[in-house]
Amino acid sequence: MRAMQISSDHPLLLRIVDDLAERGWSQQNIFLPADLTRALAAECRKRDAEGELAPAGVGRGPFSEIREGIRGDHIQWIDPGQAEASDRYLNLMDSLREALNRGLFLGLEDFECHFALYPPGAFYRRHVDRFRDDDRRMVSAVIYLNDGWLPEDGGQLRMYLENDRVHDVQPTGGCLVVFLSGEVPHEVLPASRERLSLTGWFRRRGNEPF
Repeated sequence: MRAMQISSDHPLLLRIVDDLAERGWSQQNIFLPADLTRALAAECRKRDAEGELAPAGVGRGPFSEIREGIRGDHIQWIDPGQAEASDRYLNLMDSLREALNRGLFLGLEDFECHFALYPPGAFYRRHVDRFRDDDRRMVSAVIYLNDGWLPEDGGQLRMYLENDRVHDVQPTGGCLVVFLSGEVPHEVLPASRERLSLTGWFRRRGNEPF
């Protein structure tokens, strides 16, 4: 399974579209095959060992700053052509982008994502994924790369839903969470072990002038 390209009308992708339309979020516990999950985890660890992951900032552009009291993950953005595993994942996300556009008419034009490594004890305080001055991010997608994760390891993604409901997602390898970027506040709880993921956003054309 080299190309990792599936049809945009695959039942799994259509299930995600239906979930977003109905409730604004979707959780697929078995989304990636085990071999791709392992390959992506290995790529993340390789980049970390080579010093390519850097502390993530809070804010955007020149206003971004490192604030470990809010966010403690280390990240590196992904570009096409860097590694076979990440290219396979990007191809899969492009199929999902097409499915979202067909089903929800969102006008999504691209997908950006980065590896995220949370050292033990690191967290990310409650936030939403859309910037106040940039409305391009429409749909967030997080895939987890952690082997043998147990509930007592912590590190859950906590989503704050309507009617004061809270939903926790275990960061188990191969699990995908998708949600509307501007409408679902969420946080990452501290973990007792290293926590790996790929975090990304489907984006539409922004309102800024050309």
